[in-house]
Amino acid sequence: MFSFCTDPSALDGLDWLACYLTNGKHMAFWASFGTVILLLLITAPVALAFGFAGAIAARSHVLPLRLIGRTYTAMVRGVPDIVFFLFAPIAMDQGFEWLRHKAKCPDWDAPIRQGNDFVVCAEAKLPLSASPQWVHETYGFTLAVIAFAVVFGAFAANVLFGAMRAVPHAQIETAGAYGMSERQAFWRILVPQMWIYALPGLSNLWMILVKATPLLFLLGVEDIVYWAKELGGAKTSLFAYPHPDWRLYYFLGLLVFYLGLTKVSEVILARLTRRLSHGQATVAGEAQRKAAA
Repeated sequence: MFSFCTDPSALDGLDWLACYLTNGKHMAFWASFGTVILLLLITAPVALAFGFAGAIAARSHVLPLRLIGRTYTAMVRGVPDIVFFLFAPIAMDQGFEWLRHKAKCPDWDAPIRQGNDFVVCAEAKLPLSASPQWVHETYGFTLAVIAFAVVFGAFAANVLFGAMRAVPHAQIETAGAYGMSERQAFWRILVPQMWIYALPGLSNLWMILVKATPLLFLLGVEDIVYWAKELGGAKTSLFAYPHPDWRLYYFLGLLVFYLGLTKVSEVILARLTRRLSHGQATVAGEAQRKAAA
């Protein structure tokens, strides 16, 4: 990045450090922080959508939908998260490739399952081997987002299902007495009020999601944990910037990053709780009314 970085062996002191922290691999390391934030910003609403759909299905009067919703939450919650994080991307990847294989290579007569190998024709591979690197990274990141959304959507479904049941049923009955249909009572009475009951559970779920982002490393995405391990390890004179084992300092930096992210999340969630508590028949809502009086 700097003009004086052409010969790292001739550098020392702050010049060496400046060049070291701005070389190509370190720029990828800094960019990986954005990858984590992007994962959170995409996964949170997608998981919430999964959870909302699962909660609606679990309380449906239609038996098949109710079974699907409750099976989804029970199955995902009953299996270790890491199993789903490793299973879902592999299953989806092979499923997509199998469908493409059937469409693009109908004359293929060799078995797809060959021992431990999953073999499809070259045209069916995802992404194609000739695709640029960003396509491979985007594809892997998308599979990771879906895996996170499936797992955390099941927990969100359980939280939202409980929040829906926490809204006083008398309000739903009153809505019906005023002529509202069941659908209108659901969207105008139940849904607006359930969030204050769901927020404590969703807040905990958000914090767990933040803590789970290092699992990107297990899914093959070059995240901050991967780069901290890669850059912090001891480098000999074969490398442009040799140094001893600095993993302690890199992981200490990750510790500060996650603590800062957690603190910011706590502030935002506290403000959101105060806003949603306004006018509600909850402890926080009652405290606001007394303070206003």
